[in-house]
Amino acid sequence: MKLTPKIETFVMHCGEMGSRWGFNRTIGQMVGLLVINPEPLTANDIADALKISRGNVSMGIKELQSWQLVRVHHIPGDRKEYYAPNGSIWDLANKVFEERRKREIDPTLSMLRDQILDEAHTEQERFAQQQMQQIHDLLETVTKWSAELQRLSPEQLQSLMKLGASVSKVIDLKDKLFKKA
Repeated sequence: MKLTPKIETFVMHCGEMGSRWGFNRTIGQMVGLLVINPEPLTANDIADALKISRGNVSMGIKELQSWQLVRVHHIPGDRKEYYAPNGSIWDLANKVFEERRKREIDPTLSMLRDQILDEAHTEQERFAQQQMQQIHDLLETVTKWSAELQRLSPEQLQSLMKLGASVSKVIDLKDKLFKKA
């Protein structure tokens, strides 16, 4: 499978972004390749397109399955396994957000709760606990907010995002009205 320059640029960029999304360069390239292909690909197709070993593809597919980003697709009469994205772009983004929450935010919240509940023995520890409480509260708020966003349909989410600065104007107006009252 030969990639056109346009597709290769996109796939390579997805690889560079992979580490920022929470996985390595090769897995990022695999996601990019699968997302822009109209048809599911075999492991050999992926290996040929990315010029990587079949074993590397196999490990990458397992990782992508653990993130729930790919699904196996079977073609009647063909014994090969084909791989395709597990949903729309919005579905994939939601899965990445959810997995990152599980892998990063939840353990941090758990550690913060333990440290906040543990008795402070010095003034320095009391101050540290206050700071940890603020971090905990911020992460809890962001987690609840992102969970609400994930419940929205892609159309609702797009509408919300288009509101942009209008939301802050409404909040400012509300604040002004309630200050006068």
